[in-house]
Amino acid sequence: MSVTAAKGFTAAGIAAGIKESGNPDLALVVNTGPRRAAAGVFTSNRVKAAPVLWSEQVLKSGQLSAVVLNSGGANACTGPKGFQDTHATAEKAAEVLGVGAGEVAVCSTGLIGVPLPMDKLLPGVETAAGRLSEHGGEKAAIAIKTTDTVHKTSVVTKGGWTVGGMAKGAGMLAPGLATMLVVLTTDADLETGVLDRALRDATRVTFDRVDSDGCMSTNDTVLLLASGAAGVTPEYADFAEAVRTVCDDLGQQLIRDAEGASKDIRVEVVNAATEDDAVQVGRTIARNNLLKCAIHGEDPNWGRVLSAIGTTSAAFEPDRLNVAINGVWVCKDGGVGEDRDLVDMRYREVHIVADLAAGDATAMIWTNDLTADYVHENSAYSS
Repeated sequence: MSVTAAKGFTAAGIAAGIKESGNPDLALVVNTGPRRAAAGVFTSNRVKAAPVLWSEQVLKSGQLSAVVLNSGGANACTGPKGFQDTHATAEKAAEVLGVGAGEVAVCSTGLIGVPLPMDKLLPGVETAAGRLSEHGGEKAAIAIKTTDTVHKTSVVTKGGWTVGGMAKGAGMLAPGLATMLVVLTTDADLETGVLDRALRDATRVTFDRVDSDGCMSTNDTVLLLASGAAGVTPEYADFAEAVRTVCDDLGQQLIRDAEGASKDIRVEVVNAATEDDAVQVGRTIARNNLLKCAIHGEDPNWGRVLSAIGTTSAAFEPDRLNVAINGVWVCKDGGVGEDRDLVDMRYREVHIVADLAAGDATAMIWTNDLTADYVHENSAYSS
């Protein structure tokens, strides 16, 4: 049930007419309490969409009663009018829900530089409010899709409390989150500070390590809302693990749905001097277009892994580097290892291990191959 798996939440997803296709394009998630604590993380892109700027402001209070999300338009790079439209969206939701506009976050996704059709969006908010349901999570998840081929949800339940979530995203996945919107909900009874810590701990090792194409969005938003309706206050470690599990599951669903991809690539960096080194190396490998093309062609070209590692500032000695592809150590001590013909690349997932032999730190980055379908998807996107 996605965002309505946790008690104290209702949701709806409708077709408001924002998308010319007539597909669902507006979602509403409401926290019915008794607690309304919230936390969020946002894109680190310096060009931020109007809804990001608005939601960053309202979250300073640590309280949210509702989230309005639309697909079919990013409301990014739309000037002062775009911010006014975001404000008007929050005010409309506040009016129909009987809350303050400062308790409403707004999220948008779609094409940059196109004003939203407010004559359709605002009535849509009222319609969605009339269809709120404890079983509306799936419809909400469907309504936030753009180029996604499937909707993405995840739920973890333990000890009498639940964490649920929904996400959208299928391309432009890069650190600073992704071109994604994520709403997480829990009925655990927790304060804002705990939510913020758990969310940041989780996104650091999940969404921030999903790197489809190295391109950072203007609209990335991940929100975590707590209703307290379960009446249970879990230990931090248990709650943080549940949030991380949901985020990890959603992140992997994002990678599996990446635009045009035929391979999911798990880049594991081991024996690095520091975690920062491991992340830098993993990210550099994941963004290497030559390697991504090779993986698409099922070519275990380990030389491209080494050349990517060599562009980083990580600590390593070139003659101690080792690389495995799908369990075969094709590179040992910076040179030829096991026979590359032993590498079986017929399956969807490809696992690359880069051993820096410089310490004991590790990191995992998820990416995908580069295909002709990806080029077509992104060259025809605005038409």
